[in-house]
Amino acid sequence: TLRKPISQSSMADWASKNLNMHTQGIFRRRISVSNMLSWNGGSIKKPMLITSNRTIKKEACEMFKLVQSYMGDRQTRMDRNHVALVTVTKCWSVQGLRDELYIQLIRQTTDNMCYRSLAWGWELMAISLAFFSPSPKFQSYLEGYIYRHLDSDDKIAQHIKELVDLKNKKITKSRKKRKQNTEDEGLPISTYAKYCYRKLQKVAVTGGKKGLRKPTVEEITHARNAILTPSLFGSSLEEIMLRQQDMYPGNKLPWVQTQLSQQVLALGGEQTEGIFRIPGDIDEVNALKLQVDQWRIPSSLSDPNIPASLLKLWYRELEEPVIPQQFYKECISNYENPDAAVAVVQLLPELNRLVLCYLIHFLQIFAQPSNVGRTKMDVNNLAMVMAPNCLRCQSDDPRVIFENTRKEMSFLRMLIVHLDTSFIKGLV
Repeated sequence: TLRKPISQSSMADWASKNLNMHTQGIFRRRISVSNMLSWNGGSIKKPMLITSNRTIKKEACEMFKLVQSYMGDRQTRMDRNHVALVTVTKCWSVQGLRDELYIQLIRQTTDNMCYRSLAWGWELMAISLAFFSPSPKFQSYLEGYIYRHLDSDDKIAQHIKELVDLKNKKITKSRKKRKQNTEDEGLPISTYAKYCYRKLQKVAVTGGKKGLRKPTVEEITHARNAILTPSLFGSSLEEIMLRQQDMYPGNKLPWVQTQLSQQVLALGGEQTEGIFRIPGDIDEVNALKLQVDQWRIPSSLSDPNIPASLLKLWYRELEEPVIPQQFYKECISNYENPDAAVAVVQLLPELNRLVLCYLIHFLQIFAQPSNVGRTKMDVNNLAMVMAPNCLRCQSDDPRVIFENTRKEMSFLRMLIVHLDTSFIKGLV
């Protein structure tokens, strides 16, 4: 469910306090807030947001040119993939540039008469959200802007027509050229906005791309493709099963779940000390994630901690947890009762039940005494590392979260010890 974002007046108030007001003309008159936040075909001489950081002051003006280049409003010799890579890498490396990029994109996608340019601006916003979040103080503003475009396609088309009609009164050849560009149709803006809205919710929690390796062209391409083709990570179980229907029509379980689980075992994970507790190299995990999203498992894997870390990430990032939210209270109420805990599993929707039973069956392999001697991961440790990936506490109260964490672990432990998962053998 979409929460109601901040009001238009709150957004205007935020803009008046945080925008670095520009001037124009020989008398250096201040540009109004509405002009500051409307499409600009020229360059800027200083950042859009108030800052005292010299690096950001310099980089912001260069970044504005990159934004214009990506949107097709400025000529460049670089292809758009490379423009996006340079832009994203700047912001990924320098945290202070992130809000600046998002406010520049807000500006260039407001009162923009060229639909193609407008769509590419939204596309760059979607790509950027795959790598980094805005700062907490800017998140509400960006969320409010995106929210107002969720169902705005007719309004946008009408607004562009009005702007073009207005400009046509002072028509020139160059203006005519820009008018003709409005005929270029791409995806509806609401498609980008809906994707950006969901992505913003997630990246605000996860924090975006981690690791030491800088963004790559492959990751840029993957982020763009994800707008239309949802990732296997961060989607719902139903969406994932729908996506794999063409390639694996007979499968009853998500391909990504079974493949990563089998990889952990194939690489000797059940004999690896600290499996699921010791994280795999984050850059290698990121690289494997890209491959898995293209339905590929590389043959070069050697460390079971890599697929184990990605498997945990897959469970954790599911749009709705494996055990849906409406069963949460029942789970933590029956954390000491084996029969009641097993009974909850039988109440789950069929797909969730199968996915959870496959996970428990997988963990039961690691809980065998012969494996625990090697991994040092007994049933309590397994429950501790996996419970947060299956159950999500919705409370903001630290005391409730702390108390429920213990109950979540105990509930999962009950399932590992008592749930009969023998039927899952051989199921894919």
